[in-house]
Amino acid sequence: MYVPKWLIGVVAVIFIGFAVWTSLLLTGRNPLPFPDFGSRIYSASSPEAKEVVVEILRRHGIYERFQVNTDGVLRSIMMDGTIINHPTPEVFERVGSAAACIGLVSNDPETSAAEAAALLRDAGFSGEVLLDAEPGLPIAFVLTDALNGSCLNFRPHITRMPSP
Repeated sequence: MYVPKWLIGVVAVIFIGFAVWTSLLLTGRNPLPFPDFGSRIYSASSPEAKEVVVEILRRHGIYERFQVNTDGVLRSIMMDGTIINHPTPEVFERVGSAAACIGLVSNDPETSAAEAAALLRDAGFSGEVLLDAEPGLPIAFVLTDALNGSCLNFRPHITRMPSP
């Protein structure tokens, strides 16, 4: 059976690409936005503190994927979905001084946040939805006393977030 050389080349490129992607996945360096399991967000006390924490993570195999900096927050998004950020005092105050946050992916962040807040309130905790912590970003926060010094946030899949 005759197989064209170009087809062998295409199959080889696909195989090599799959092998490279698999090795990157196994070493915690997935270059693709899939899967998106959300994030765990920790606030550093200063921009310098953020940088040193990112360096410590790098030295222990958790590499920075990219940065998404806005007027209100400096962010280093790590390969495993961890986010190390430094918010301005205004943003920090808006989120109820929550120094950490569990970020969840949602097709409808506002609805998911409202449902989570209602569930928290039904269980006897506070649950306040905050939509404008960072104007321009489609992130809905839920401030609650169910988490000490932390909050929840809901955002679209990373491919549906605005460009940095």
